[in-house]
This record gives sequence, C-alpha cells and structure tokens, in this order.
Amino acid sequence: MGDDLRSGSPPTGPWIGLAAACWVANAALGASVGAGLVRTGRFRWIHHALYLATTTTTLLAAMLSAGSSCPCRRAAARALAPALVPLAALPHIGTPAQGHPRRHAVAALSAAPFYATALHRARGPRAH
Repeated sequence: MGDDLRSGSPPTGPWIGLAAACWVANAALGASVGAGLVRTGRFRWIHHALYLATTTTTLLAAMLSAGSSCPCRRAAARALAPALVPLAALPHIGTPAQGHPRRHAVAALSAAPFYATALHRARGPRAH
C-alpha cells in the first residue's frame, strides 16, 4: 500500500477486503433468509442494497487494483474480476421469490473462489 500512497493513487488494498466483506455479508443474509433463520419482510431491500454494495465495491476493487504499481495487487485484480460475471447474472437467473432458490444460491456462491483468491493474492509474498 505504501507504493500507492507515495504515487498519489488511491490505496487498493482495503478495496479488495471491503468487496469480500460485502459479499460475505450479502451471502450470509441470503443464506439466513433461505434457511428460514431470518425474515426480512418489508426490509428485503437490505439484501438488494448489499448486492449493489457488493457489485460496486467489487468493480472498484478490480479496477483500482488493476492499476496498482504492486504486482500482487494486479494479480488480485485478475483473480477478482471474474466474480463480476455471477454478480451480473444474478438479476437475470431468477430469485428464490420467483421459484429459483437453488439457481440463485449456486450463482451467488460461485463468486466465493474469486474473492478468496483475490484476498490471498492481495496479501503478496510473505516471509515464512
């Protein structure tokens, strides 16, 4: 992150973590509602707001990290970018309310490996 601060560009490290945290929060809420542990009722918009936050932060994290001077952050951007595909597909494949709970869950969960890999790569090389 030091290179980004010295070069005047925005720090990219926190964006990948924020994008992953948004995805985890949204997936946890969706799974909790799907399992019947939580009822959102009139507050279903929270899941939609988290989806928008997830998509926006993921796009920003991928773009900012791709332009980083740090090779590990550029690698993280390449790992994170494919997560945008299932996120973009979610509104078009059907929702649990439309009778497609499994398809929705599988598409949402298919982004998990991209977030995990991006987080791992963003850490960069570590001394063992």
